[in-house]
This record gives sequence, structure tokens and C-alpha cells, in this order.
Amino acid sequence: MKTTLVTGATRGVGKGVAVSLVDAGFRVFASGRSIEHAALPKTVISIPCDHTKDEQTDAVFERIVAEGEGLELLVNSAWGGYERMTEDGKFTWPLPFWEQPAHRWDSMIDAGVRSAFECSARAARIMVPQRRGLIVNISYWSARKYIGNVVYGIAKAATDKMSADMAHELRGYGVAVVSLYPGLVRTEAVLQAASAGWLDISNSESPEFIGRVIAAFERDPNRMSRTGEVLVAAAIAREYGVEDIDRRQPDPLTLETA
Repeated sequence: MKTTLVTGATRGVGKGVAVSLVDAGFRVFASGRSIEHAALPKTVISIPCDHTKDEQTDAVFERIVAEGEGLELLVNSAWGGYERMTEDGKFTWPLPFWEQPAHRWDSMIDAGVRSAFECSARAARIMVPQRRGLIVNISYWSARKYIGNVVYGIAKAATDKMSADMAHELRGYGVAVVSLYPGLVRTEAVLQAASAGWLDISNSESPEFIGRVIAAFERDPNRMSRTGEVLVAAAIAREYGVEDIDRRQPDPLTLETA
């Protein structure tokens, strides 16, 4: 049984990934600040962790090492950027950069990019001696076009560059690294927005869909040929014949439609 760690698995994409990887036969460790309250399968090994605190991240990886099963897959899904989008009755998400609240930088860069870097560094120390492994960094189209706000673009562009450069350094050890772009994911926040009539979710993806795509990619014996790339989850799903939980295959977003 292959071992994986999914960060930010309390809700949203991370939770869906953890659920699908269990279904796919992985041994799943899941971390998050309030992970003990998450409705996850009983076989998931949940570890409370605020990944902005290095000592807590250390404790997660010490637990994995202590189990003695190695680590085959790391999915970096920890992210705080969608919190506090509305403050004092004002929707601050789309404000110009000079009016953005300072906490948004911390949530996206520290809780997002930096935590992915630190978790990847610790995972690499396990994977390099194994000479195998896969690191998946959840990213998005805002790396390539303006979506929402400046900080969002900075965070996702940094994630993509980080993935590419990590892949360069890990290539010789049989460890692959990719950025993965979900589409519109039916997270709790998205469903709430859809119920209010703010979003069209007809071409959306379940959080579990992303996990199904990751499981298929991890099992691809040729995955090293894609290391360093940015992958679109729905496009990869079509390559592997992966369906969503409703048996649909969502249309892949493009730079124009994202």
C-alpha cells in the first residue's frame, strides 16, 4: 500500500483528494489546522497541523517516518487565500493591490507557497533515498492571466515556478513534481455562491475528482516524462479515462475560458 500525505485536507480540494486516494487504495495521512473536525474516512491518519509553523510541519513528517512505510506521494493543498474574502460587509477579494489587506499576502504566500515549499523539502528527504515519489502542488490559471487580484497571481505563478525548479533538481532521483490546475471545484464556498446565483457550476468538478486524477497520474509508469509540467486536471482525466463521481468528464478549462 502506497503512503501519501495530503495537506490542507480539512475541507475543499484537500479533503476530496484524501477521500479519493483512500478509495484508490492509498494509505493516507491528512493534515490541517482543524483536521480533527473533518469528515474523513476512518482509515485516514489525521494530524492537526498549522503548516505556517515549521515545528508542526516537522511533527507531521516525523510521524510519517516513524510509521516506517516511506512516502510515495505528497499533495500540497494547504491554502488560506479564500478566507476572509468579505470584511466588515465589504468584498475585498478584487481590490487593487494598494488596497488589499495585508493578511491576504500571509494567507496565500505563507500558508500556501511557503508551506508547499517546506513540506516538499521534508518529503524530498524521504523520497530521494527511495529514488521514487511524486509531489503534486495544487495551482491555478491565475499564474498565467489576471484573475481576482495581484496576490493571487503572484502565489500561483510562484507555485508553478517552484514546481518546475524542484522537478529539475529531483529528476535524477526518480521523483516527479507537477503543478495541477483544477477547474471550478464544488467546494463548500463555491456551492454557497452557486446557491445565491453568483456562479454557474454546470461544468464544475467535485473535490474528489482531483484526487482521482492524481491517483491515475501517480500510477502512470511514464509520469517522469511529465515532471516539471503544469497539468490541467480535466485534460489529464480524459487521457486516463477518469470520471467524476457523477460519471461525467468535465470540459478542461483553457487560458481563454478560465
